[in-house]
Amino acid sequence: MLQRFLSKWRSYRHRFVPWIALNLNKNQRTLRSVMDDSLDKVISDHVVQTSLIQLFHALFVSDLSNQTEFLNLLPENIQSKYQNVLPQSITETGNGIKGNRVDFNSGDAMFETLGFSINRTTSSLSLAGRGVFVTAGTVPKGAVVSMYPGSVYQQYNPILFQSICNPFIFRCIDGVLIDGNDKGISKVIYRSCSRRDRLGPYKTSDVTWLTESPLNPLAVGQYVNNCSNEKAANVCYQEFDVPEAFPIELLQYIPNANYGHDVERPLRCVVLVALRDIENGEELFSNYYTIVH
Repeated sequence: MLQRFLSKWRSYRHRFVPWIALNLNKNQRTLRSVMDDSLDKVISDHVVQTSLIQLFHALFVSDLSNQTEFLNLLPENIQSKYQNVLPQSITETGNGIKGNRVDFNSGDAMFETLGFSINRTTSSLSLAGRGVFVTAGTVPKGAVVSMYPGSVYQQYNPILFQSICNPFIFRCIDGVLIDGNDKGISKVIYRSCSRRDRLGPYKTSDVTWLTESPLNPLAVGQYVNNCSNEKAANVCYQEFDVPEAFPIELLQYIPNANYGHDVERPLRCVVLVALRDIENGEELFSNYYTIVH
């Protein structure tokens, strides 16, 4: 019982403000300080968007055989983008595009597109639970290596009950919160919001990050552990607002959904960017300590 409590406390304490305040001086090496969100960009939003579209396009193309009905519902100008990359198992008929279901591996698409793969497994840190490791290839410095999934809460949205004993609440610089918990009430809320925001046949978010096999292989960022004086951070968080021009057929891979239905601002996402080259077998470490001036 005590061991279980200590394990949960080690995970939750980084979100407990009094504990953070008492330990700031002990963690100067891992402390992260920013002036505002405009200065908290390791790479540009354009680079982030390009990387995500590149991967999502590869995921969409790799899974076209399993999405023929969805593809037939897309406007002709979007369908035409994929005519030259349709798998041989897909044929055009008088009623549209028809195909046979095939096996799909998102990890393979990730490796072929980005040159590396990541996965969740037992952390190298004692009692830290699971962590995220590079399982193939090398992550180059400045690459988008992961995403922080979850429900997005504006400053005025209620989140009290969802936040109780929840170590997966991420606070953005402007006060927007992302609940990356894939269990309990947080899981139920995300599923509900995702279904609510669906635009007819068009999925606007991904719910598979709630499972052990996320369709978007980047959507495991909530399991990246905090760095320490012994193990420095090799990735950092960076906020990214999804633009209106983001391809509609690729929104199904965004692992975030707004909690409120009347949010006028762009959908907030958080990506993790590599601070250096990260080799195969290394665990990802971020920085939970941030002071915003």
